[in-house]
Amino acid sequence: MPDREPTVINTGGGYTGWVVAIILALIVIGALLLFTGVIDLGGGGTGTDVNVNVPAVETPSTNKPATETPATGTPATGTPDTGTPATGATPQQ
Repeated sequence: MPDREPTVINTGGGYTGWVVAIILALIVIGALLLFTGVIDLGGGGTGTDVNVNVPAVETPSTNKPATETPATGTPATGTPDTGTPATGATPQQ
């Protein structure tokens, strides 16, 4: 019996190499994003110190300043002003 060469059967499974290469590429890209900090699976904010000081809001005062009453031409005693000088005053010339 003569020696025969091995028989190669092609089943058309040439995509296996591409599938493995794509899966490995996705794993490498995901690992790079995790190690560079683009993807944070730790919940975020673990090392962040946020210092927000909001100034206190003052409410306006309800006390209104006292208003002065306009002068009516009468002295503080309540007597009408007659235009005569007070006692003991000397008129000026």
